[in-house]
Amino acid sequence: MELIEFYTRRGCHLCEDMLEELLPMLRGRAELETRDIDTRPDWRLKYDTRVPVLEYRSKVVSEYPLDRDAIRSILTGLPKNTE
Repeated sequence: MELIEFYTRRGCHLCEDMLEELLPMLRGRAELETRDIDTRPDWRLKYDTRVPVLEYRSKVVSEYPLDRDAIRSILTGLPKNTE
């Protein structure tokens, strides 16, 4: 299953909003790995006030607000998980 990285930080209401919108789109189609930028200096330096940020295959595909078209584009062609 494909992996999408979600860069976030605790207490970020924009991150919570994006996650709420994103999870139903990904369900059964892709995995989401949540990465708290405050746990690593390199992530904090790179993203700081930009969170939330979504990356796919090491490329930024969305910042707030969620780019639904970008996510749909990623999911196009991915097999649906029927388990």
